[in-house]
Amino acid sequence: MLIYKIFRRDEWAQMQADGLTSGAPVDLADGFIHFSTAGQAQDTAAKHFAGAEGLWLVAVDADRLGPDLRWEVSRGGALFPHLYRPLRMSEVIWSRPLPLRDGVHDFGALA
Repeated sequence: MLIYKIFRRDEWAQMQADGLTSGAPVDLADGFIHFSTAGQAQDTAAKHFAGAEGLWLVAVDADRLGPDLRWEVSRGGALFPHLYRPLRMSEVIWSRPLPLRDGVHDFGALA
């Protein structure tokens, strides 16, 4: 199963340069990297990235993350994937820009 992380342009560039990331400031504050499922990603973008340009959508295979990936209750009582270690670039399956169209992020085929 693929899970998704939304990065700001500078966060994504830094991960590519470093080969890994401990996440965005919110991830560092919470002690884990926040991910979303395909069904959760659009709501995550709307809630936490409304109107933001220059975003990247990154897909990761949840099965490859091992026991450090935990499914925990979050927004609306739903289970969300949380990674309790740095994410390595080698674990990224694909990445693509997440454009803003008419004020809404365009997830394309993921939607």
